[in-house]
Amino acid sequence: MWEELLLEAGLNEREVRSILILGSRPKMKASELAKELNTTRLDAYNSLSRLQEMGIVTATADRPMLFSSLRVNEAMEHIIQSRKQQLDRLVGGFEDLSQGITETDASYEKQRRDIDDPRFAVLKERTHIYNRLQKMANESEERLILLLGQFGILHLCRNPDALEAVNTAAVRGVVVQIITHLDRRTLRFFDQLDTSIEVRHSDELDSLGFVQDQSEVIQYLNIEDNPVGRGKEDAALIIESSPFSQAHLHLIDAIWEAAVPLETARARFTENQINDPLRLTIGEGSFLKNVSVALGFDGEFPEEDTPFDPDAFFAAGQEVNEARKRLTEGKLSNLKVLGIDLGRMLRQIGNRVGREIAFSLRSIENDIEFLDEMMDWWEHAGLGMLQYDVDPQFHVIVGLNHPPVSDVDALPMWEMDDGIIEGALSTRFTKDANVVIQRTEGKGTSDNLWHYLIHRHELKAVELVD
Repeated sequence: MWEELLLEAGLNEREVRSILILGSRPKMKASELAKELNTTRLDAYNSLSRLQEMGIVTATADRPMLFSSLRVNEAMEHIIQSRKQQLDRLVGGFEDLSQGITETDASYEKQRRDIDDPRFAVLKERTHIYNRLQKMANESEERLILLLGQFGILHLCRNPDALEAVNTAAVRGVVVQIITHLDRRTLRFFDQLDTSIEVRHSDELDSLGFVQDQSEVIQYLNIEDNPVGRGKEDAALIIESSPFSQAHLHLIDAIWEAAVPLETARARFTENQINDPLRLTIGEGSFLKNVSVALGFDGEFPEEDTPFDPDAFFAAGQEVNEARKRLTEGKLSNLKVLGIDLGRMLRQIGNRVGREIAFSLRSIENDIEFLDEMMDWWEHAGLGMLQYDVDPQFHVIVGLNHPPVSDVDALPMWEMDDGIIEGALSTRFTKDANVVIQRTEGKGTSDNLWHYLIHRHELKAVELVD
C-alpha cells in the first residue's frame, strides 16, 4: 500500500495521512487539516513544514495560508527522485574524490551549490514565530541576537517556552544580545531575562527579528498594531543562508555599538533623565593635513637622498618646534587650525540639552503650554528671553544674552544656546512624520539672527525667530 511505502521512505504516520488528505482535497487550512488528523494545529503545522521542505506540500500566500499536496503516487515518485539525486551526488562525490578530481569540475560545483542554496519560508501568527525562536535558541551554539523593537519583550515573556529557551541558551554559554526600544510600560519584563543577557536600547531601531549564529535569520514582515494582541496578523520571513546571516550581523554590530546599555537607558523612566553617553563630532577632513600645515610641514620629501647636513637638520627641527610651541599658547583659534570645530561640538551639546528639556516636558500635550515651560527654563537659565506672538502668524522670538561675536578666540557659546532651541523643537515636533523644521537666516540683528520654520500640514507654519 501507498501508506506503507511512504512510511518506509522515512515519513511518520501524521505526514503520510496529511499527504493522503491534501492530495485529494487541496487548499485546506491548517486548522481544517488538524481536525482531519485529530491533532493540534501546531502538530499539523510541524508536519506541513517538513513536507514543504521536501517539496511535497505547497502553500498559498493567503491569510490564512491554504495548503495543497502532490497526489500520493506523485509524492512517492518525488521522494524516489529526490533520493536518487541525493544518491547520485554521493556516488559522484565519492568517485571524484577517489579519482583525485577537485571541486573545480563545473558539474560537481553545480551539484554542491544546489545543496547549499539558501532556503526561505514564511511563518504566520506570533505563536509559530516564537516557536521557531525557541528552536533557534535550542540549536544556537555561539550567538543569538533578538531585535525586539518597542514591545517585543512583552511578546517574548508571553511565550514562556521561548523565553526559557533563550535564558537556557545564555546559561550554557551562548552569547545572547538584545536590542530594544525601551518603553516605560515594558521595563519590568526585562527582569525575567537571565542576568548574563546583555540588553541595549536604540532610538533608531524599531524592527523585530532574530539571528542564530551565522546560519538563520527571522525578519518580521508584519506585526499587529495592538501590542497586547494575540498576533494573529503577525508574519515573518525565515532565511536560512550563511551569507545573508553574516551581512545581517554586520549591520546589527554597527547598531549595537551605537546603542545604550539597559541600565543607562532605564534612567529615562526611573529618574526622568537622559543619561546616554553623548558622542560628539569634533571636526572633519584630514587631521594629518591639518597638523602638518600647522607645523609648517608641506609633506614633501626629497626624491633623492641628500648628504647629511647637521645644520640644516637642526634648523628644520627648530622650525617645527617653534610651530608646535605656538600651538600651545592657549588660543581657541589654534583648535580650529587643527580641525577641531568647537562651534559644532557646542551645538551638539545644546541639542542634547534641548532633547532633555523636551523629554522632561513630554507629558504636556498642548504645544503652547510646552513653549511656556520652555520659556521659563530659558529665562531662569539666564540665556535670554523667549516670547511668542500670533501676528502676523504664530512665531517665537528668541533673545540671546550671548550673541555671536567676530573674535576667533571667543568661546562660541551662542552655538550651544541655539542648539538648545534646535534640539528641543526637533524632539517635540518632528516625531510627527508630517512635520519638517527648517532653519533660515534672519535680518542679522541680535534679536533676529535666524529663523526656525515648523511646517505642519494640520497647522499653519510656525516661525521661530532667533
